[in-house]
Amino acid sequence: MPFVHMIRHGKPASTWGDEQADPDPGLDADGKAQAEAAAAALLALPPAERPVRVISSPLRRCRETAQPLADALGVSVEIETAVAEIPTPMALANAERGDWLRRSFQGRWDEIVGDLDYAEWARGVARAVGASPNAAVFSHFVAINAAVSVARDDPRVRQFEPAHTAISKFEIVGEGLSLVETGRSSQTQVL
Repeated sequence: MPFVHMIRHGKPASTWGDEQADPDPGLDADGKAQAEAAAAALLALPPAERPVRVISSPLRRCRETAQPLADALGVSVEIETAVAEIPTPMALANAERGDWLRRSFQGRWDEIVGDLDYAEWARGVARAVGASPNAAVFSHFVAINAAVSVARDDPRVRQFEPAHTAISKFEIVGEGLSLVETGRSSQTQVL
């Protein structure tokens, strides 16, 4: 069975919810070191499990986290919008996003209030990951939870709290995902 790894981006230079924060921050010095360490960990995997493709959310913190692995493999970073941040309802101000995420994270995908069908959004994340055999997919806290939720067939949004550059591993089975292991967890500002 082919494998696919999902990696949360490294520590960003600014955080969401701060009115003056960069809306698309890159990595800070710790995040850059985390990106290098994640690349080394992925390159150290047995050849049958080692990624040969590098896929990233379009957001800068993910692209910068993906780049050391892409450089080491001699490949380009492929951008996949389906593994980007969860879309925030249009009517919410940036300052309200935190409360919306915290409420959303306490329930099920089909209970999230917003502009779209979030259960379908979660399935779309899982489909994109499942269509990426032998890849490392650099993504976000909530999107990784979406893939884990679909793989477990568990409708709850909160599956675990992936640390920066935590590596979760899936097998691709037919057109679906089977979770092998989640990456390491840590306290998060998201919740």
